[in-house]
Amino acid sequence: MPKKVTAVLSVALLAAASLAACGDDGGEQPSASNQITVWTEENLGDRMAVQNTIVAEFTKKTGIQVKLVGVGEDQFSQTMTAAAAADDLPDVIGALPLSAVRELEANDLLDTETPGKVVEQLGKDSFSPRALELDTSGGKLLAVPSDGWAQLILYRKDLFEKAGLQPPDTYEALQAAAAKLNTGGVAGITLAIAPKDSFTAQSFEHVALANGCQLVDNAGNVALDSPQCAKAFEFYANLAKSYSVKGKQDVDSTRATYFSGKAAMMIWSSFILDEMAGLRKDALPSCQECRADPEWLAKNTGVVTALKGPDGSAPAQYGEIVSWVVTRDAAKDPAAKFISYMMNEGYERWIGMAPEGKFPARKGFEDKWNKLPAGVDSKKPLADVYPADVLDALRKSPDTFARWGIPQGQGKLVGATMGELPVPKALSAVVDGSLTPQAAATQAKTDVETIKRGIRQ
Repeated sequence: MPKKVTAVLSVALLAAASLAACGDDGGEQPSASNQITVWTEENLGDRMAVQNTIVAEFTKKTGIQVKLVGVGEDQFSQTMTAAAAADDLPDVIGALPLSAVRELEANDLLDTETPGKVVEQLGKDSFSPRALELDTSGGKLLAVPSDGWAQLILYRKDLFEKAGLQPPDTYEALQAAAAKLNTGGVAGITLAIAPKDSFTAQSFEHVALANGCQLVDNAGNVALDSPQCAKAFEFYANLAKSYSVKGKQDVDSTRATYFSGKAAMMIWSSFILDEMAGLRKDALPSCQECRADPEWLAKNTGVVTALKGPDGSAPAQYGEIVSWVVTRDAAKDPAAKFISYMMNEGYERWIGMAPEGKFPARKGFEDKWNKLPAGVDSKKPLADVYPADVLDALRKSPDTFARWGIPQGQGKLVGATMGELPVPKALSAVVDGSLTPQAAATQAKTDVETIKRGIRQ
């Protein structure tokens, strides 16, 4: 869409100029070989402060000057397009989601040699194998995986134990629990179904991956009408229709229902862990027992990471890995040194910015991660709230992460579908009875194919 691109370039270039001006203190400029520009999507004020502290220590140790620039995730593509057009790419970009890494690959903007060298230097065996796999294309490591957040199935351990139920880690166990616990004013599960909510897409992808349902096949053809996908549509819609709260539940209402004690299960991201422990005033648990003990719900909640469907080859889980990339024209040696520093000396403070959403992609940091304070208004290590088996499952979860389209090199398509949300729209139609599961799968395939053709143009 050329008109939009032109407008975006102008805005983004102005923004880039402003950022450059802010970073210029008027003093003597370091040589090009001894300075790098680093963009970070961890752009909130408190997180920028942490990163600036690490950067200052890195500069003191190495003499390499770093200009750190915060870039919002929703502005990244536009700002990157502008920088590429102006031949002014940053050297390093941090906290990039998987789809953005693949977008840069598709546009030939990556250095695909340096990440592998950094990982070898740090020790390949110290990284999550699955995180490395998700960042690899054609045998080349596109980025250095840093950390991740996970989609989880949260369940009331007290209700499960009383009913003699197994943890909901399979379609069968999840269905059985939802049916048995859907009673006495408590929903069996609270499940996102709002058609215009990306959270619905993420929740469904978690369930679909468990059954071997893929967005595209290995040749890049849209595969949403497969039997595995039709089964996933049927399973998810049945849970929503029969055992969830009525109405178009979304990211906020599902949390509110579970927090009030009105649901036995919920699918939500790991970012809920500090909220569930009563560490955020704007999202406090409100169940009757929680009034006397703000941590009651956290103590009585079990966590399932990977789920397995009847057609799935192995348990799978939706999750996001964020990574460090080096751009094609970067000063490679200082860039490599910077990423190595952030993944080693600065790593504990990096993941400490939000430990509930930053599971280490590097091994050997487990004990430190356990003790990092989580929360906003109050802070407390997750280990002070959640039992060891829960934390162990969370730390290991990156090893079971799966994602639609990423391994097949379709990062741009993934990003585009999250913008237009064809799958939640089809899913919602199954729940309201206007489409059968197979018809919804076929409609979703057709809509995604339309999106894919638009990307090619």
